[in-house]
Amino acid sequence: MSVRPFLAVRSSLRRALYSTDAKPIRSILIANRGEIALRVARTAASHGIRTTTVYTDPDALSEHAHASPYSINLGPANAYLDGEKIIRIAKGEGCDAVHPGYGFLSENSKFAQRCAEEGIVFIGPPPSAIESMGNKSASKDIMTAAGVPCVPGYHGPNQDPKFLATQAEEMGFPVLIKAVKGGGGKGMRIATSAAEFPAMLESAKSESRSSFGDDTVLVERYITTPRHIEVQVFADKFGNCVALGERDCSVQRRHQKIIEESPAPLLDSKIRKDIWKKARDAALAVGYEGAGTVEFIFDNDSGEFFFMEMNTRLQVEHPVTEMVTGVDLVYWQVLVASGQPLPLTQEQVEAQLNGHAFEARIYAENPEKGFIPDSGKLLHLQTPTVTSTVRIDSGFRQGDELTTFYDPMIAKLIVKGETREAALAKLRLALNDYQVAGPSTNIEFLKTLVAHPDFIVGNVETGFIPKHHDELFTVKETPAEVYSQAVLAIILSESTIPSPSDPFSALGGGIGFARGLQRRTMLLDDPNSPKPIAVELEQCGRDLYTITIGETTFPAVKVVQEKATGKLLGYYSHTRVESTIVRDGDKLFIFQNGKQFRLSIAQPAWLEKLRGPKEGTNSVVAPMPCKVLRVDVQEGETVKKDQALVVIESMKMETVIRSPHDGVVKKVVHGEGDVVKAGVTLVLFEEVEAESGA
Repeated sequence: MSVRPFLAVRSSLRRALYSTDAKPIRSILIANRGEIALRVARTAASHGIRTTTVYTDPDALSEHAHASPYSINLGPANAYLDGEKIIRIAKGEGCDAVHPGYGFLSENSKFAQRCAEEGIVFIGPPPSAIESMGNKSASKDIMTAAGVPCVPGYHGPNQDPKFLATQAEEMGFPVLIKAVKGGGGKGMRIATSAAEFPAMLESAKSESRSSFGDDTVLVERYITTPRHIEVQVFADKFGNCVALGERDCSVQRRHQKIIEESPAPLLDSKIRKDIWKKARDAALAVGYEGAGTVEFIFDNDSGEFFFMEMNTRLQVEHPVTEMVTGVDLVYWQVLVASGQPLPLTQEQVEAQLNGHAFEARIYAENPEKGFIPDSGKLLHLQTPTVTSTVRIDSGFRQGDELTTFYDPMIAKLIVKGETREAALAKLRLALNDYQVAGPSTNIEFLKTLVAHPDFIVGNVETGFIPKHHDELFTVKETPAEVYSQAVLAIILSESTIPSPSDPFSALGGGIGFARGLQRRTMLLDDPNSPKPIAVELEQCGRDLYTITIGETTFPAVKVVQEKATGKLLGYYSHTRVESTIVRDGDKLFIFQNGKQFRLSIAQPAWLEKLRGPKEGTNSVVAPMPCKVLRVDVQEGETVKKDQALVVIESMKMETVIRSPHDGVVKKVVHGEGDVVKAGVTLVLFEEVEAESGA
């Protein structure tokens, strides 16, 4: 597609925005953080609009806090929700408008109303539209009246648990329990039977109270093989509304999206056009203005689709739409907020649609442990090369700290190709080039996911991950060259002066290596191996080593450390291996052949004894820094394996800590409201005495 039409449109929009007929927006306060704050700032800068950013104490050193010369500290971690303070800052800095980004205050109708009262343009829909669509129950009534199909369910005000349980039984299980003011997967639970409905209801209400200050829920029939398809809509003050294609966001974990794409695969063209029409009808039904997303549940079995909700803001996944339309959605937001009409008609939008785009969300989380969030310092960060078809939206740099106060998303990787197959190939290659050392991430999981046969052909659904769990979480064998490169890296990084306090030196325990020694054996711990891996290394010349791992021997491996790139090159008899290896204490992060491996240096037995016993089977610890929301057991209580013990909250997500085995609770170490660090014991079990033989 030629860029000339797009440039012409952009030029005309710029002239329109600063014409005497419009109300020009010349200064914007960005009431958000991280990648979305930087995203808004980029568009503003490209159109000569001044920006003011805000940040909290935990974000003081973040990239977005330094993106503008006008940057104001809001104070405590939760201050992004302090609407009155943000409005005072906007007025004090002479800002014409506030851009709320997504999350935080973006769907807060009271904040939008207060902006209007103070003469500040809220870059988003009118408060009435936010209010109408923000309540999931009320929005369903509006959609039904507008002829937009909705999922059968109870959307009323009666919140009595027994009444809701009766409603659920009448619908038939499974049912979906969902916060009426929810979003981002929070306050959402699936109950598969009447027996588990009360616990799922309480869990949904608890998370809803914590996230939205309202525990009202609705109960709907749960479609067993659903797809999540959403339509990007845009409307102006003159009654114009367009649909800028659809996005498939079916692949999710914890009810949150991790892969989005546009257009949706395997979707009949007639259904596609009908969904676009229904989305526009939904927006027009509430007098919508600005960017919005109408979300639908598509039943893979019947081909039916139902209105789910409307997000009255810019979505996290908006870049995939920008890729296939050539439209800067943030600039359109500014344009509409300044009182200008939409620059394109529906027919013109459809004429511009081209290619296929994917977005993969890079999260600090541990997929092997149920996708629990992680935090910590980004010790090493290497991203794919950015081009016109490879884009990275990120709010973090190498050396930044991911705290437990906010969402654990590190970045968004967006790619475009002429076809779905071409875009998918580009996504796989870009993921191979993405390196993060420090917190656990989902990058390796994403690589496995996008290579799955069903994903490749577009056969997706919201239950994709649990459906293919065994294939997605298959334990992969670590290549011997990884262990070899790890040990070579340790040798090259060691001091020339041995120390008796270093267990890995010649003076520190008998298994060490000091320069000048000929042979050495090291033990490496690998999470994919039940026992430590012994690596024997013998120096056979200058920068030459013979390495033996089990029954595998690599003779005369020449090792070269590239000073410019930091890469470790190993010249083996059968191949050349390039590795980037990051060491953090005993931890090793190895990036090799497009994959990441995490190893650690096994400690000698005497040092383990000095450090004391490890966590045993008689305790459950916090998997991450967190706040204890609820304790579901009492001291002396007998519990079964997988029974809920404690509910914790970290990075705005609730996690249920379950019993690893049958047992008796000896002590509840931390109670409701306690804030604890990772590794702190939460529950102790009675010791189980070993049975003695007769």
